[in-house]
Formats: sequence, structure tokens, C-alpha cells
Amino acid sequence: MKKDFLCLSDWSRDELEAIFALTLDLKARQKRGEEHHLLRGKTLGMIFEKSSTRTRVSFEVGMYQLGGHALFLHSGTTQLGRGEPIRDTARVMSRYVDGIMIRTFSQAGVEELARWSDIPVINGLTDSYHPCQVMADLFTVVEHKGNYRDQVYGWIGDGNNMANSWINAAAVFGFELRVATPKGYAPDPAVVERARKAGAKVLYTHDPREAAAGATVLNTDVWASMGQEAEQQAREKAFAGFQIDGKVVAAADPACIVLHCLPAHRGEEISDEVIEGPHSVVFDEAENRLHVQKAIMATLMA
Repeated sequence: MKKDFLCLSDWSRDELEAIFALTLDLKARQKRGEEHHLLRGKTLGMIFEKSSTRTRVSFEVGMYQLGGHALFLHSGTTQLGRGEPIRDTARVMSRYVDGIMIRTFSQAGVEELARWSDIPVINGLTDSYHPCQVMADLFTVVEHKGNYRDQVYGWIGDGNNMANSWINAAAVFGFELRVATPKGYAPDPAVVERARKAGAKVLYTHDPREAAAGATVLNTDVWASMGQEAEQQAREKAFAGFQIDGKVVAAADPACIVLHCLPAHRGEEISDEVIEGPHSVVFDEAENRLHVQKAIMATLMA
């Protein structure tokens, strides 16, 4: 029976830790220059309705390194962009390719695509969740801190798809998470309620210093995500004081690491001194999108 990668809460901790173990192996094999063609002859269809740098490059390069092939499909140049029902696209692509990665707006659309597909579907980002990114983030934490379990995570910024995914991760993995957002920019209430029922150790606050105090991992994202450009000025005003800067880092654990999924708006959600400073592991994190997604594809498609 096929399995999809749509949301972290769909997977168990043991299953996700198995992906981390495979990521570690694949990254080591690549660094040693060893062939690891686990998807030889396989093809991934990549559907993009949102612009991308890291998602497209990491999935496309990842398929190549696994011995397979990736097809870039922009919605504006496919029949999806002309109104073809998702269920029709899903059934046709299931007969052409071995897996689908989609980067789009609607989580419901991704779930419909998966429901009608006979092949695995991977969520490359929606307005609700970004599970591949959080997996890469946690793998980076393991590399730099030794494990993800004993850490205190501080999320400072918008209650967006990344915040939702971190809350899901806290529920699945069982670590302590503090989420600081301005009033009116809280995470999805349904995500919060599901995490609460699962016993997640999550603190919600409107005070960035409270989220950062003693944290071993600090994380943030842009204040205005794709599709929210018209809100930029209003958000800049609402998010004043929610920047990860030197003062916020000083409130955290002295050995803390700083994450950002990129692209970064330096001087807004994160200062230039922090993203370029000794606590930043942002570019290790970006690299690990490649390695984690290879493990996800191999798990689903091999």
C-alpha cells in the first residue's frame, strides 16, 4: 500500500527516525563519492504553483543522485492551470511517473491529489505545512547538537506553515517547543488543538524573550510569506520586536544554534549579524534539504 508525505502528524516517530537514519547513510555515501542509485529508472513529477529555489534544486538533484529523473511542471504550463480537475491529473500522472512532489497553496488540493494518485505524493510546501523543511531542520539539529530530544526550541515570528509544522513535530517527537507570535498571527487553531490532545509540550506566548530564554535552538521565517505581499507593511508594524537579533540570541543558551528556512529578509525577521554569525547553521540546514528529501523519496518510491 502506497504512503504519502503530506504532514508530519501522518507519520510515527519511529518512521521519521528511520528517515533520519537513511538520511545519515545517504549523506555519508555522497560525501565519500559512493553511488547510491536507490531509485534507478524511477521518475518524479514535480508540480510547482509557487516559485522555488531550494525545493526545485534539491528534489531535482536528489533524484539524479539517486539514479532517477525529475520532471519540472509549472502549473501555468500544464492543464491544471487551465482548470483540469486534480483527480484527472492524479490518475494520468500515476500512469507516467513513480512519484509526485507538489509545491502549492492549498493543503486540501495536495490531499486530493494524493487521494486520487496510485503513487506516492510529497508535500513540497503548502500554506498549511512544510514537512520536508522541518525534517531537514531537525536533522541539522541532530548533526550540531547530537540529538533532537534534549533541546528547547524557540520559534519567533509568524504562526505560518512552518510554525504549524514545528507544532506537529513537537507532538510526534516529544520535544519542548515555545512559539512566540504577535497577537493576531497565531498558528492554525486546529493544529494547536491536535497537538494539545497528543500531549505536546508547547508554550504559546506573545513575548519573543520568553520563547528565547535558555533555548538551544532558535528558528524563524519571513514575516510575509508568498501570497501575503500586500500585507508587508502591516506585518512589518505588527512584527516589530520579533526579530532574532543579538539581544534575542543573548537570551538563549550560550551554545544555541539559529535556523532559518530561507529566503531571509535580513534586517526584518533576522539580523545580518545573526545569520552570518557563529550561532547560525542556516546553510547546513539548506544543504540538508537535499539529503533528507532523498531519504524521503527513497522511503516512498524504492
